Amino acid sequence: MSESKIKQTVLPGKGRRWRRLALILGILLLPGLLGAWRIMSGETIDPRHVQRIIDGQTTKNEVMLLFGDPQEIDRNAEGVTYTYKSFKDAPAMPYRPEKRKIQQQSDQLYLLDDNKQIKKPTIKTEGKILRSTLLIRFKADGQTVMSHEYKEY
Repeated sequence: MSESKIKQTVLPGKGRRWRRLALILGILLLPGLLGAWRIMSGETIDPRHVQRIIDGQTTKNEVMLLFGDPQEIDRNAEGVTYTYKSFKDAPAMPYRPEKRKIQQQSDQLYLLDDNKQIKKPTIKTEGKILRSTLLIRFKADGQTVMSHEYKEY
């Protein structure tokens, strides 16, 4: 058998394997490429991207490319306001079983407030602390940034 015939019989099988491997690798990396890692880690506001916002020049499309969909949208007569929030994990508290209390919502469906009115118990909060907020106000046309405000806590 000649060398070219041997290569033809061996390479097609390897080519399929590489294509499959590339496809599987692409599927696994796709969420990371689309920015899902920022949402999962709570790192949605990059201060370097905030510095790129120029009031009166930056467009809504550029904001969406930099930060993605906002957590809150407020529409009023002055224009549209986008709100972005970034969170970090709360520090772990030392475990002290003697001070442990049952949460109200675990104990009862409804509670009575000071006026003897039925109220729902407060919902447990996750172990997250607000890290930073970004407010972006757009002009009345809705396409150009009027002003922005970034705060880190």
